[in-house]
Amino acid sequence: MTVTAEHKTNVTEIGGAAEAKGTAGRPAAERLTLFFVVFGLWLMLVWPVAPADGGLLWGDIGAGVLASAFVAWVMKRIVTHRFERLIDPRRYLWALLYLVVFVFYVMRASFDVAYRVLHPAMPIRPGVVAVKSSLRTRSARVLLAASITLTPGTLTLDIGEDGTFYIHWIDVSTSDPEEAARLILGRFEWFIGRIVE
Repeated sequence: MTVTAEHKTNVTEIGGAAEAKGTAGRPAAERLTLFFVVFGLWLMLVWPVAPADGGLLWGDIGAGVLASAFVAWVMKRIVTHRFERLIDPRRYLWALLYLVVFVFYVMRASFDVAYRVLHPAMPIRPGVVAVKSSLRTRSARVLLAASITLTPGTLTLDIGEDGTFYIHWIDVSTSDPEEAARLILGRFEWFIGRIVE
C-alpha cells in the first residue's frame, strides 16, 4: 500500500487531534494547583499590603491573578512529568531549609574570599576540579551548578552527561576527587536531591 499526500494529511490531522485531546483531557486540578502555587509565590514576593494603613492593594493582587493564570496556561504543557512533586509540602519545607543552608555557606565563603583577597600573601591555589554528583535529573544538576556558582570561590564551568561537574575552585585544598566532591557538592547536593528529585 502506498501512502499519498492525502493520507499523510489525514494521519497528521488525526495525530494533532489526538495530541490536542490528550492536552484537553488533563485534569483541571493540575492547572489549578499550578495557579495557586504561582499565586502564593507572587503574594510572598509582592506582599500586597499597604504600609500606611494595612489595607490590601487590589491592583497588585489582580496583577498576581493575571500573571498566575498566564503561567498556569503556558506551563500546562511543560509541567507534565511527575506533577505531584509540585504539590508535595515536604519539598517546600526542604526548600526553606536549603535556603538557610545556602545563605550560610554564601556568607561563609564571602568572608573566606575577602580574607584571601585582602591578605598580603594572597593565599590562593586556583584550579579546575572534576567531581561527580549523585544527582540524576537535569533540573537538580542545574540547581546544584547555580548554587555552586553563586557561592564565592567556586564557579561551575561545565556539567558532563554522566553528572561530572567541572568547577573552578579558588583554593584547591585536595587532589582527592571524593574529598573535593564532599567539600564542594556535599553541602548542597543532599538538600537539592530532596527538593527536586
